[in-house]
Amino acid sequence: MAVAHRTYARALFEAASEEGRLDRVREDLNDFAATAQEVPELKAVLENPELDSRAKTALLEQVLGDADELVRNFVLLLAEKGRSGELDEIVREFEALVARAKASTTVPVALGFGIGTPEQAREAADAGADGVIVGSRLVRCVAEADDPPAAVHALVEQFAQALFEVRIHHILLVRLFPG
Repeated sequence: MAVAHRTYARALFEAASEEGRLDRVREDLNDFAATAQEVPELKAVLENPELDSRAKTALLEQVLGDADELVRNFVLLLAEKGRSGELDEIVREFEALVARAKASTTVPVALGFGIGTPEQAREAADAGADGVIVGSRLVRCVAEADDPPAAVHALVEQFAQALFEVRIHHILLVRLFPG
């Protein structure tokens, strides 16, 4: 993990924590990161260093819409500094910060940012999250599906399977390597 990724993630984590808006920031960052994963054109904009910064900023402002001000400013700062193509790495570092915070508290920690696929849910659970928040992904699923109930059912099954596999893996590790 690059120092820059850690620095950006820590800045957002500390700002969100200090403002008491960590949950909202996590949810909105989740929405944006998941959208970037699902929309190839947006991902291409984020990763293109040659794109005019004013055009990139205008597009990002439109996509971010009513996102929390911290998330909006954070993503725009990443674009301004030429780091928007590193969003995935920064989000992973943000997840690691949440996991470390979880280790120092008895309060359950649920991750929501960047969780738009079963694989991302598996990674979050494997990193120590007590739960994952995928509400925005389910809303998108409903909006995009011809048969929303069937589509949501299939997606929930995929998430459940991914999380079940992590749980089984952890149980086996504890039994095979106690203490």
